[in-house]
Amino acid sequence: MPAKQMLPGRRPSAVKAQGRKRPAVKVKRPARPAGRGPLTGLRRTQQQLRRAWDRPLTAYYLIFGSSLLITVLGLVMVYSASMIKALQLGLGDAYFFKKQFLAALIGAVLLLVASRMPVKLHRALSYPVLAGTLFLMVLVQVPGIGVSINGNQNWISLGGPFMLQPSEFGKLALILWGADLLARKGDKGLLSQWKHLLVPLVPVAFLLLGLIMLGGDMGTAMILGAILFGLLWLAGAPTRMFVGVLAFAGAIVALLIKTSPHRMDRLECIGATEPGKNDLCWQAVHGIYALASGGWFGSGLGASVEKWGQLPEAHTDFIFAITGEELGLAGTLSVLALFAALGYAGIRVAGRTEDSFVRFAAGGVTTWITAQAVINIGAVLGLLPIAGVPLPLFSYGGSALLPTMFAVGLLIAFAREEPAARAALAMRQPKTGWRRTGLRWKSMRRRVKKRPSGER
Repeated sequence: MPAKQMLPGRRPSAVKAQGRKRPAVKVKRPARPAGRGPLTGLRRTQQQLRRAWDRPLTAYYLIFGSSLLITVLGLVMVYSASMIKALQLGLGDAYFFKKQFLAALIGAVLLLVASRMPVKLHRALSYPVLAGTLFLMVLVQVPGIGVSINGNQNWISLGGPFMLQPSEFGKLALILWGADLLARKGDKGLLSQWKHLLVPLVPVAFLLLGLIMLGGDMGTAMILGAILFGLLWLAGAPTRMFVGVLAFAGAIVALLIKTSPHRMDRLECIGATEPGKNDLCWQAVHGIYALASGGWFGSGLGASVEKWGQLPEAHTDFIFAITGEELGLAGTLSVLALFAALGYAGIRVAGRTEDSFVRFAAGGVTTWITAQAVINIGAVLGLLPIAGVPLPLFSYGGSALLPTMFAVGLLIAFAREEPAARAALAMRQPKTGWRRTGLRWKSMRRRVKKRPSGER
């Protein structure tokens, strides 16, 4: 018998290898295929967003969806922010909400009508709308007809609790009339001459501004000035002319602020953290308090503390502060995102059209809504003086809501008029009912006409 008995089924080399350490085997991993890096997902998402943005109906859906959400959320916040004020006045808790809801229903009809009207009809309405607005703004200054509220005489009483502020319609009138004027001059090649660029656009705009300033409404005058500058910029005004008009308007604004102690007090409240002497900055400071107490997600709908008489105009000019208190930072950022989407879609409509009137009108409406939102929110945040302008589509006020919803209808109509969008909408319309029957009847008539006379 041998000294080392071999185990069955094992080779001698395996026996000798017992006790030895096997060398580590390096396994080659397959090379990572191209397109699976850490940034691939981000690039793919970016490409998908770009493709979605390039779709023909993107602007149409953005304008309609963002404006609808802003209006609905505004109705909710108007009810929450105004219930205490209504109860203090001896009215029902839903008094202001019912008036705003009625205005929203009328505004929805105006939006639908404006979105279905052809561009030619919008241009035809520009002069009647301007003339009617000027007539109403003159009536405001007539004693016995005009009504003064909070020191500003910009209202006309329609009987009962209903009031009309014609200056709000002046924004829409300037956009329609100015866009039609600039489009006609652009078609004739006259916008390269500074006289045709400024006259009669600037004089008519200053006439509207003068009527507004007679009532003391500095905030609406600022919005109207922003619309004027937006139209001049879209018309390709030279830099020297643009700076000159801006400097002239700035000098007038500085003079109006300097000669008014009330406006000087508002200017001094920028960035204030204390109410100050005689509580001059009470509204600005309590707006900051409301935003600061909201936290990330707010105290909940209806749970605001500032609306119990601490914050003036909680349901109108400072409704954004109540939104921050009850819905928190998440709610305020959502509102900002909706306005950003609406403004971005308006810029797309103005930039992609070949119709000069559509470009001027869409740019004017976008300038109006964006500038007014910036001025209102900037005042609530303490970054700008309190101008007394409502947040578009969001704050309480039927006179502000109606022309704004009509202007949104204009943007929707312009978005529908793009050739690609028009073709996409035509493909999505169902051919059912009488329409299918009519198409079938037309096809039968064509077949009968194509038959030879002997086959009949």
